[in-house]
Amino acid sequence: MALLINEDCTACDACVTECPNEAITAGEEIYVIDPMKCTECVGAEDEPQCQLVCPPDCIVPNPDFQETEEELMAKYETLH
Repeated sequence: MALLINEDCTACDACVTECPNEAITAGEEIYVIDPMKCTECVGAEDEPQCQLVCPPDCIVPNPDFQETEEELMAKYETLH
């Protein structure tokens, strides 16, 4: 499952450099996560790094992208 950043985002930049897939970019008001690049850090780390550094805890599962760990790993391998 990809992650998404909700409206509680303060645009602090903490998450951007932590993403191994470069899936996080600046939106008009808050940061956004490209679900086609987000693997929840499967393939790179044990847990989503963006969630670990997010001060307002605004990074949550994206309900529109339900993926298994195997699917996330395949996506990671395609990106790298």
